Amino acid sequence: MLEVLFWSSILFVFYAYAGYPLLLKAFSSVRSHSVRKGPIAPNVSFIITAYNEEKRIEAKLKNTLEQIYPKEKLEIIVASDCSSDKTDQIVLSHQMSGVRLVRAPERKGKENAQRYAVERASGEILIFSDVATILEPDGVRNIVENFNDETVGCVSSVDRFIDSDGKISGEGAYVKYEMLLRSLESRFNSVVGLSGSFFAARREVCREWAVDLQSDFNTLINSIKIGLRGVSDPESIGYYKNIADEKKEFERKVRTVLRGISVFMNSRALLNPFRYGFFSWQLFSHKLCRWLVPFAMIGAFLSNILLIAGSVFYFYLFLFQIFFYAVAFGGIGSDLSSRKYFFKIPSFLVLVNLSILKAWYWYVKGERVMLWEPSKR
Repeated sequence: MLEVLFWSSILFVFYAYAGYPLLLKAFSSVRSHSVRKGPIAPNVSFIITAYNEEKRIEAKLKNTLEQIYPKEKLEIIVASDCSSDKTDQIVLSHQMSGVRLVRAPERKGKENAQRYAVERASGEILIFSDVATILEPDGVRNIVENFNDETVGCVSSVDRFIDSDGKISGEGAYVKYEMLLRSLESRFNSVVGLSGSFFAARREVCREWAVDLQSDFNTLINSIKIGLRGVSDPESIGYYKNIADEKKEFERKVRTVLRGISVFMNSRALLNPFRYGFFSWQLFSHKLCRWLVPFAMIGAFLSNILLIAGSVFYFYLFLFQIFFYAVAFGGIGSDLSSRKYFFKIPSFLVLVNLSILKAWYWYVKGERVMLWEPSKR
């Protein structure tokens, strides 16, 4: 029984991180569902969500106003979550350039502020972006062209890091992995998540806007519910600075997972393959399996301890686990710029799964994340 628990735990972790993408790659080679992009230019509402962003909002507005898209078809709205600094004043100073301010009457969170903007938006396509995310001049045009494909309900950008000097820096292994996964999902059927910093959706997908659910993930879920899909566009890139403070990055991951679990639990019906087909398998594999990995890791560790007495083989496997966690915890807190992948990948995997455990703890306790503070990058 203990051996069954040990090996099933190991296989579960393998499936969550490697088995699922390998199956996607195999399936996509025989069932390709590419996006039919086209040179379309519908009316677009570009929604920037902001809370106390007086230091960065000017640069974001400049970047948005410089987009290569018909000016008469691009509506720019800043959704202020009841900012208490000079953010709103700076936005209002750009009124002559066509920028609109939509201020939430109370500070109730990112999605609540976005709801007010969605209600006032006039575009056929709604684009959502964070203040910290910088786009290429053709960013809007590229992401909109995906909606030439009538099966597409929402589109995710690709994440890229920039360093403190404004230069494109090397992507982390985890970001590369996630972007590869989205690419495989797009080719096969649909992505299972969007980049919250820069994504787009058809207006009909945003009609039932939830103020208590993570907007990027919930927008994808809403697309699936009405028979559309989500895709990732490699030409739509969002550039942002990485969070250097590991403690803040850890807490950000906890909040992200907690908000994702809330959306998932609210949409469990999508696990029905008879109604939602391949997406049910994708949702189970990409989200639920990933969020259950820490429990599998605990199961493998504890069962391995109990198996040591009866086998030298399991003794060496236990030593390997001890070595892995020693390397992981040894790498935590070291300088990100100098840390080798030997330490970096184990450290990241452990931190990610610790953040998932904490998110489950919060969820079971009934805690939910509504208010938000933009990450200082």
